[in-house]
Amino acid sequence: MKKNIAIIMGGYSSEYKISLKSGNVVYNYLNKDKFNLFRIHIFKNKWVYVDDSDKEVMIDRNDFSIPLNGTSIKFDCVFNAIHGSPGEDGLMQAYFELLGLKHTSCNFYQAALTFNKRDLLSVLKPYGIKSAPSYYLNMGDDINETDIINTVKLPCFVKANKSGSSYGITKVYKVEELKNAIETAYKEDDEIIIEGFLEGIEVSVGVLKLKGETTVLPITEIVTENDFFDYEAKYEGKSEEITPARINKVQLEKVTSVVKKIYDVLKMTGFSRSEFIFIGDEPFLLEMNTTPGLTTASILPQQAKAAGIELGMLFEHAIIEALS
Repeated sequence: MKKNIAIIMGGYSSEYKISLKSGNVVYNYLNKDKFNLFRIHIFKNKWVYVDDSDKEVMIDRNDFSIPLNGTSIKFDCVFNAIHGSPGEDGLMQAYFELLGLKHTSCNFYQAALTFNKRDLLSVLKPYGIKSAPSYYLNMGDDINETDIINTVKLPCFVKANKSGSSYGITKVYKVEELKNAIETAYKEDDEIIIEGFLEGIEVSVGVLKLKGETTVLPITEIVTENDFFDYEAKYEGKSEEITPARINKVQLEKVTSVVKKIYDVLKMTGFSRSEFIFIGDEPFLLEMNTTPGLTTASILPQQAKAAGIELGMLFEHAIIEALS
């Protein structure tokens, strides 16, 4: 008997358009002979099932079911394709755990932790995971520009602490630019992380569970035409993504070991994609995404293809792992 699979997409953040693209790719590539697939749009003002003619049916949030044609459709598993809140910050995961509903992403604690850049780096530091020097601000805090620059040096990056797709990020070269960069970041989040600039090879490393084993996919090198890997570079063709990355054997072994350690230390499940900068042969962690982009042009699907895993099978593996 075919399993009922809900594919959730959309979300409450600036990333909702990218999430809709990811969710529709999952819907189009999963094998409909094996699964009954339902596209679910999650927005602040509505949670709806959207059929192939774009007709909408409200979701019953009491049990996450669809009242349809006099019956109630319930799900065996949820495929999470929401980037940002509430799909990547733990809210949906906690809701599904309360309902006893299986899903393809990590558990709620891991989602909340990894979505918070400051907390993630702080938790991993005792395990020897290297990261850039950083300075934290919360909205309303006094801004001591001298203290910030002494801590992180120039140039530096000002980032929203809980945001993805490079929303709210600015590279700062002069102290005079700091205030505007902080205001830009506050438009995305009320918490900020300011990090020192690390100059080196940037790589993106995808990890997933395959048959219960932590598996590292072929690594992608990021070469951007812009000043850094910003929104335009990520989504508007202003970067070159090279898989496998042009890194030496020592760098490959070190970053593979580090990313596996992170995944296992955090007791992760589902997909993850982590970004690193190499300083010499040492990988420095930038961030970790637990609901990475899943469009045909996204990095994780590119890495899966390089490993010989077609998109449909990549998504099917996620469901199999969740159900097991």
